[in-house]
Amino acid sequence: MPEYAGDMHVDKKDQLEKIEAVCLPDELIRAVFDLKGRGTGFLGITDRRIVYYDKEWLKSKKALVSIPFSRISSVASEDSKGFFITKGFFVSDTLAITISGQGTKLFEFRGGDKAHLAHMIIMEHILS
Repeated sequence: MPEYAGDMHVDKKDQLEKIEAVCLPDELIRAVFDLKGRGTGFLGITDRRIVYYDKEWLKSKKALVSIPFSRISSVASEDSKGFFITKGFFVSDTLAITISGQGTKLFEFRGGDKAHLAHMIIMEHILS
């Protein structure tokens, strides 16, 4: 059974259950975000990796994709209004995550505050 962060963010319980199903017994779930857009349904963040549901994996297949933090080379917020941060939050609700050997994957969150939280959790693990 996976562990849970005390301040864990979860948008939808059914998405959390899908992340739980692929976690290792001692893996700590940090957050599960519901996403906008046609390609990706949600993004989970654990203490070891990101896990996302890709509705367009290999063009016609659906898949739960895991990316260890060691494969993430950068995380960027789209600069849609000329400023990266306004009042402590990213202006954009879109994060671009560059994955070694796979290119860049865009994740569109349901609000800039959620994109900011995801960015902070991911960077915490990449920089540690």
